[in-house]
Amino acid sequence: MATIYLIRHGQASFGKENYDQLSPRGWEQGRVLGHWFAGKIKPSAVFGGNMERHRETVEAIASGYGDTLPDMQAVEGFNEFDHTQLVECLRPEWADRERMARDLASFPKPARAFQQVFEEAMVRWVGGEHDDEYAESWGDFRNRVITSLERLIEYADGGDTLVSTSGGPIAVMAQHLLQLSDRKTLDMNSVIANTSVTRILHSGGRRSLAVFNNYSHLEAEDASLVTFR
Repeated sequence: MATIYLIRHGQASFGKENYDQLSPRGWEQGRVLGHWFAGKIKPSAVFGGNMERHRETVEAIASGYGDTLPDMQAVEGFNEFDHTQLVECLRPEWADRERMARDLASFPKPARAFQQVFEEAMVRWVGGEHDDEYAESWGDFRNRVITSLERLIEYADGGDTLVSTSGGPIAVMAQHLLQLSDRKTLDMNSVIANTSVTRILHSGGRRSLAVFNNYSHLEAEDASLVTFR
């Protein structure tokens, strides 16, 4: 039975112009995971979304792995959904970043206020009543992630693989395997840690979720490395 190791990317650079990069902590999370993988697994292939933070996470893992990893093959189907569009569909005025910053600054805890809006935006998207407003509906997102998973399994041909991706695709794959509701899937997405490992086992037509959201490698190294945003 072969294993797919789904890895949520390391912590991204909050506050930077380009969010699609790892923060220094994100790089360290990846190195710790690579060291943890060393001697335990030898993947026959490495895949990832085509976002910068997916590629950098693989680079960070490789730096701690101590051996050569296969080159990452970019698969657009493993990209995260467009969280910016989700928020702007709920709060169109926040397309103006200065307006968003002013609005959030009026709250005692701006980060928490943004998280509440983001959760509302997710529920609206998943509800399916406004699909025409989004470039990618929730149903389309789910379909492209699961299609990419099945194509990966076919390509792997029985070998173990690493996949550097994001929380949304990982939650959708867990939903698919466990037959979860959409709301439960949103709940799972909210607790997936940076560089956590989720394991899918597959053999022939069988697929099963063996491990979800394991970040013990971070806890063993330094508990402050555990992040969820």
